[in-house]
Amino acid sequence: MKVFVTGASGGIGSLLVPELIAAGHQVLGLARSDASAQTVTAAGADVLRGDLTDPGTLRTGAAEADAVIHVAFNHSPDLWRSVADEAQAVETFGAALEGTGKALLIASGTPIVPGRLATEDDSPFTGDPMADTPLGKRGHTAQYALGLADKGVRSVVVRLPRSVHSKGHRYGLASGLIAAARRTGVSGYVGDGSQRWPAVHHLDAVRLFRLALEQAEPGTVVHAVADEGDPLRTLAEVIGRQLGLPAESVPAEHFGPVGAVYALDQPASSELTRKRFGWQPTHPSLLDDLMAGNYPE
Repeated sequence: MKVFVTGASGGIGSLLVPELIAAGHQVLGLARSDASAQTVTAAGADVLRGDLTDPGTLRTGAAEADAVIHVAFNHSPDLWRSVADEAQAVETFGAALEGTGKALLIASGTPIVPGRLATEDDSPFTGDPMADTPLGKRGHTAQYALGLADKGVRSVVVRLPRSVHSKGHRYGLASGLIAAARRTGVSGYVGDGSQRWPAVHHLDAVRLFRLALEQAEPGTVVHAVADEGDPLRTLAEVIGRQLGLPAESVPAEHFGPVGAVYALDQPASSELTRKRFGWQPTHPSLLDDLMAGNYPE
């Protein structure tokens, strides 16, 4: 299968490309810079130069491939703009792929369901207190993608937890804990720190993307969740020990503009995904990677 991958040189995409190639797929990777193009080429993929905000380039990639995996996200200071760019890109793919039977996989986030584990059957809006924020608005894009199953697209939403991690690289939202600790001298947690965060290792996540590409039916939701929920206080205490800083309760504003996210209990399950695809995470947990230290700047 020839697969067009956006974000092919990013944290997930750079690992997804070799995962796909090793399984016998061809990859066409979107690259907006010379450095990104070199990374994609070095991984063994072909390069399509262009930008996520260029509909013509996206349509070209979709036309040349048998499937699209969209894992790019423009991490701009203007989060609303980034979410709008993502929605436009997915809508462009939807229009290009309609009626073709080709696959479209997009990355999204696990929903927040107060009082229990979020599952694959939950809507992204089920009681989610972030529904009216930029993060919550990504749920609308995911719902649009799933609706493409009725228009001849094998659409799949891969929900990622708040912390997608690997030692020495990014730790998802846990990187925010590290950055705030370095900036303030306190390894903080909000409230009593009992709120839980799900997590997954980068390599386990990309394996699930491949399995979903190869096996998922149209309109499928999968959860790339390895750890159902680590208490925030436990994460802060581990980070504090590694940085030689005290772990203390802090207000949500301690973590900046998205600080409200750090106050929410948001565990998630992948039980249905594991049963459907035979996916079993095998790589280190978030706590294991955090305890290894040597955090990147």
